[in-house]
Amino acid sequence: MFQFIKAFFRKPAQILQETDSMKKFLIIGLGNIGAEYEETRHNIGFKILDSLSEKENFTFESEKLGAVASFKHKGKSVLCLKPSTYMNLSGKAVKYWMEKEKIPLENVLIVTDDINLPFGTLRLKTKGSDGGHNGLKDIQNTLQTTQYNRLRFGVGAEFPKGRQVDYVLGKWNEDEISALPERLQKSADLIKSFIFSGVKNTMNQFNGT
Repeated sequence: MFQFIKAFFRKPAQILQETDSMKKFLIIGLGNIGAEYEETRHNIGFKILDSLSEKENFTFESEKLGAVASFKHKGKSVLCLKPSTYMNLSGKAVKYWMEKEKIPLENVLIVTDDINLPFGTLRLKTKGSDGGHNGLKDIQNTLQTTQYNRLRFGVGAEFPKGRQVDYVLGKWNEDEISALPERLQKSADLIKSFIFSGVKNTMNQFNGT
């Protein structure tokens, strides 16, 4: 009976087998769960990780606070996370998986949409404000820092005043749908560069492309 109780309260085993924390990475794609959100601009974080999973041949499984998957890239162990907390509570999932897998903040990358960039523009930053993005705001409040890596994918701002929410929760238009495959590939390449080459080299190579 005692063994059963002990097993019940035992913390789940780590997914990544790597023991060197500096070789472990956490990539979080922000979005909202549910079929109605799948093809919306706000869910580009999910879409980029789905594209990466196709290229690297890994699959997501439901775990605590999100869908997770892992893969290896040039000797580095990578955990990918799509939070199931909905966008505005993303910080809880980020903090949980950082602590569970013992991944340092400098090896964390948040992938998110950004209305302040033209469609398809990629910009990697190591710090900054939330820019009015509720997902980033919650991550900032939960981690108590603005010093974390984020990949901002431009979705443009083609909306009338006061219609921002409708725009980011709206579907891609035909031109965007045509351009997305190449942009998703570029985003996946950026993430792999971040893992292997580091944030500064990746910023120099990809920012603005």
